Order: sequence, then structure tokens, then C-alpha cells
Amino acid sequence: MSAYSKLACFAGGALFGSFGVKLLSCHDAKKAYVHAAAAGLRMKDSVMETVTAVQENAADILASAKELNEARAESAESAAFAEEETASADRMSE
Repeated sequence: MSAYSKLACFAGGALFGSFGVKLLSCHDAKKAYVHAAAAGLRMKDSVMETVTAVQENAADILASAKELNEARAESAESAAFAEEETASADRMSE
């Protein structure tokens, strides 16, 4: 790259940077930033509502699963007790 093209790129970048700063600080741009930030906050609120709903559903599912496991454990325990009584009764009759 020649020295003139490097100088031209530097001048173009400086001009574009100055124009960009003016563009970013103008009133209309600030208004657009405010609207974009407000939309972002609304989206965040919506996402947080969804997350809360999912967490509540997960807690309900977990509670139901624990109840199911407890019921299965109790039925297995009662089945084992019944088998033990039957075996005991069989031994007594022999």
C-alpha cells in the first residue's frame, strides 16, 4: 500500500469518526436510543415473566415427582412386608 493510500484511509477514517460522533449525539439519534432502550426493558420484563412461570411449573413437577417416589417406596415396603408375613405363615404351617 502506498503512502498516499494510507494517508487517504486515515483521513477518511477521521472524517467518518467525526461524522459518527455528530450523528450519535444529535437529538433524533438520542430519541432513537431511548426507544431502543425502552423496548429492551419491555423485552426483559417479558422474559422475566416467562422465566418465573417456568420456575413455578418446575417446582410443581418436582413436588409431584417426590410424592410419586414416596408412594412407590411405601407400596414397595408394604409388598415386602406382605411377602415376609406370607413366608412366615408358610414356615409356621410346615
